Amino acid sequence: MSAFQNLDPAGVSPEDRINALRGYKATINNPRVSEEAKQHAHEMIDSLGGDQPRAEMKQFDQQHDQNRVAGGLKASLSNPRVSQQGKNQAQEKLDKLSGPSE
Repeated sequence: MSAFQNLDPAGVSPEDRINALRGYKATINNPRVSEEAKQHAHEMIDSLGGDQPRAEMKQFDQQHDQNRVAGGLKASLSNPRVSQQGKNQAQEKLDKLSGPSE
């Protein structure tokens, strides 16, 4: 169980976990922090999954980027200033993004 799961019923986002990890890593590298606090920070990093939140966030960003690309392609299809050739290319790219039609 994550250290922060009880705060939000929907669970903690990877972004929030990354921010928490940043704080714990800063604690470990701060020379003015006690060894006890550094040990606690190490334990919290382990309980938060190490670099797992970063991998989850990267996957989320890739999906989000694909959605933005698709939105831009759709916008170009209805833009009167885009040539027919440009609209055809946008449609082809959009078809490739969405996969095979059923």
